[in-house]
Amino acid sequence: MKVAITGATGFVGSHLVQRLHGEGHRIVVLTRNTAFAQKVFPSEAFPNLEILAYTPHASGSWQSVIASCDGVVNLAGEPIGEGRWTPERKQEILNSRKLGTQKIVEAIANANPKPSVLINASAIGYYGTSETATFDETSLSGNDFLAQVCQAWEAEARKVEDAGVRLVILRFGIVLGNGGALGKMIPPFKLFAGGPIGSGRQWFSWIHIDDLVNLILQALTKPEIEGVYNATAPNPVRMADLSQTLGQVMNRPSWLPVPAFAIEALLGDGAIVVLEGQQVFPKRTVETGFEYKYPNLQSALTQILT
Repeated sequence: MKVAITGATGFVGSHLVQRLHGEGHRIVVLTRNTAFAQKVFPSEAFPNLEILAYTPHASGSWQSVIASCDGVVNLAGEPIGEGRWTPERKQEILNSRKLGTQKIVEAIANANPKPSVLINASAIGYYGTSETATFDETSLSGNDFLAQVCQAWEAEARKVEDAGVRLVILRFGIVLGNGGALGKMIPPFKLFAGGPIGSGRQWFSWIHIDDLVNLILQALTKPEIEGVYNATAPNPVRMADLSQTLGQVMNRPSWLPVPAFAIEALLGDGAIVVLEGQQVFPKRTVETGFEYKYPNLQSALTQILT
């Protein structure tokens, strides 16, 4: 296959590129920062990879490359868990997803021939937060800021179906691997200062990076995969259980809680990402017959940390 990827230099994207390249596929990396992309994917190590500058919010000559691709994976978006959510920051978070997806869909609609599939990232933030409710792909959306972002993001992606192109929307849970969210949790544990964040009762719906990459590959290669799928492991846990398991795997104590006010002081409104969660089940994903390598947190953390 030849696959175009946005957000390729990020945590998920770089793992996906390595996997696709390892399997002999050709890759087009659409990036705002070609110099950085060349450092991440040096040409001698990635001979089947092309790096192309693009402007996510603007039409341009970059869009013509889509016509030569079999599939497009759209992972681009401003990080939501870094820094305070000022009004300007919230607008950036929304625009990076809504407008970026709009231009990708425009490129696909104008392509001749068209790629056969668009795989568009979304997030389980779509469902809002709750300590008591459970969610699957049929659940209604929430009404907080992240839910509104996901609704707008997905609405733009759905327009690709008007061009007759198969669409797969993957609602990501918290992705576990070397780096990402887990990378920020490990240092306190190493210093014997780890513990649950906030009340510890909030739900933590997660997926191992290898399973997420496998899920994207399944979506690329199986034409019967279509619509919305939760990219989460089948066994969500509460934050307290995550901390306890992390402590066990690292052989460190996990009793020192991080108070909610400390996270709120750091992140402002963005603290909702870690202080409130949602219990999400991948009902449709499991129904496809997808086999998880890491369905349980213990096995996932053990693989990552050892």
